[in-house]
Amino acid sequence: MMPDVTQEARCGYSDGEDILVSLPQPHVLLITLNRPKARNALRSQTLRELAATLTQATDDDGVRAVVLTGGDRVFAAGADIGELAAHTATSILTDERPRHWKTIREFPKPLIAAINGFSLGGGNELAMHADILIAGETAQFGQPEVNLGIIPGAGGTQRLTRAIGKSNAMLLNLTGTFLDARTALAQGLVSELTQPELTVSRALEIAAVIAAKPPLAVRMAKEAVLKSFETGLEQGLHAERRSFCQLFATADKQEGVAAFLEKRRPVFTGR
Repeated sequence: MMPDVTQEARCGYSDGEDILVSLPQPHVLLITLNRPKARNALRSQTLRELAATLTQATDDDGVRAVVLTGGDRVFAAGADIGELAAHTATSILTDERPRHWKTIREFPKPLIAAINGFSLGGGNELAMHADILIAGETAQFGQPEVNLGIIPGAGGTQRLTRAIGKSNAMLLNLTGTFLDARTALAQGLVSELTQPELTVSRALEIAAVIAAKPPLAVRMAKEAVLKSFETGLEQGLHAERRSFCQLFATADKQEGVAAFLEKRRPVFTGR
């Protein structure tokens, strides 16, 4: 169920042409892709607005987690094919979109995707940029770029392989077929399934739990998990230990330990 956006405080954030931005609960930012007639196809404008909002959220201590959704019917059905059709082999080399993808990829705070309907092509690549994926039972995932004579260009061959394994990723990338939600859950692409009308609510619930945790520890935990995902074991273990030791210098660590020993609820400040 989508929150009532008419009652949500903006606190310095504004809607774009392609996205809606709101703060439905403390410390949680909700971004909704808003191109319903185009099934939320990701044009450059969409990625530009998304990257700009995440950059703003990075510097906002009041935001501790972000939920990204396309709404109740569709997450994102792919890239904007009309925009792609206008590119040549030369112009694609200076395309602005890789810069926006990099901003999304490097967002340091927890990003939760709430997925209903189609999550295809660039839409699926966007979903895989999230840290936690919550899917409605009717969601469908895929990388059908091969049907256009191209391949994914924003991680659809790389992240998908790491998420579901070589054979499964080959099947989707080489055939262009879709993955239903239950299979996506079984293969490890998504974390949970919900009824479609509850997908966003469930994602916001998880975001609220995360937002109540110490922000520095959450941030470093995300960074350490991504190291495991993107590098070798030795590098990951080194990064994990470094962050573990750094957190011993934080006020939140002192508060967390003191609250545990005193049998009370901790109050974390992000310091």
